[in-house]
This record gives sequence, C-alpha cells and structure tokens, in this order.
Amino acid sequence: MPRSYDNRRRAQAAARTAEQIAEVTEHLLLEGTVASLTLQAIAEGAGITVQTVLRHMGSREGCLDAVRKRVAARVDGQRGHSPPGDVAACLADLLGHYEAEGRLMLTLLAQESDDPFVHQAMAQGRAFHRAWVERCFAGSLPEPDRRLAIDALVAATDLAVWKLLRLDLGRSPADTTAIITRLVQAVLEYS
Repeated sequence: MPRSYDNRRRAQAAARTAEQIAEVTEHLLLEGTVASLTLQAIAEGAGITVQTVLRHMGSREGCLDAVRKRVAARVDGQRGHSPPGDVAACLADLLGHYEAEGRLMLTLLAQESDDPFVHQAMAQGRAFHRAWVERCFAGSLPEPDRRLAIDALVAATDLAVWKLLRLDLGRSPADTTAIITRLVQAVLEYS
C-alpha cells in the first residue's frame, strides 16, 4: 500500500525551517558583519546542512532577504499603524521600535557602504521613516514650510538621536521619550 503524505505537515515543517534559518541569519548579523556571514555559519547555527539552507533560501542573499522581510514585518507591526496626529502614541510606537530593533539597525548602518544589499535595505528604511513622519505629523503642518518641517521631524525622530540619548548618554527610555517629544513638539509649534 502506498504511503500517504500529509502535505500540510510538510509545509509547516518547511516554514519552521525557513523561519529558523532567518532567525539564525538575523542573530549572526547582530553579532558580526554581512561580509563574514556564510552559509556554513547559518547552517551550523540552525543545526542543518548547507544544502538544506540552499533548498529553503536559494542563496546567501535569500537568507538576507528573509531577514529583511522579517524585520520589515516587525517594523510594520511596531510603527505601521501609528495614529496620525497623536504625538504621544506615534512616539511610543517609534521608541518601542528603536528599543526592539535599534541595535540591529545600527549594526547594519555601520556596514551600509560595504554591502549593496544593506545599502538597499537602509534606503528602504529611510523611506519608511519619512513616510511614517509624514503620516503621523504632516496633517497639522502649514504648506509654506511643510518640506522643511518634515525634514526637521525626520531628523528629530532619527535613530541617531535615539542612539545618542540611550546608548551614548545612557538616558532612560522615559527621559529619551521626554526629550524626543520636546524636539517634535518644538518643530510642530514652530511650523
């Protein structure tokens, strides 16, 4: 009698393996550089063979793309639904995102000029951030200085400001929120 296969279970197992590969790749990126990322390291971290990695991801770039998609989904969950016009809620979403993803983004930003994939991912991140600023704050901005005000808000809410406050100066999340809120409110009041 022929053996019947449960395609659903096979698909679930394949999805778990792909997720595990993406998770290991992300972890390796957080601890090292894109240039040093190898299929062998990914396979070892996931407890599988290089051939299995290739079967699921196609290539090293496929592993990187899986991380990009994974992080983009988390960012969308963290910031993709911030309520326009609600400064406190928008900044809570932003700073929660930076607390969760900031160190990975900083690690990748440091490698942006060395790797075309990272450069493209960072460009997408900057475009997402600008669109987020426009969606959250631009509704209350007058036309004559709107572009300049948006630029100021992009700068005030940039990852570099979070890094300066949280990592370099050692400010608490509450103090960081208070400072960035002041910056944003100053731009909104000035405009």
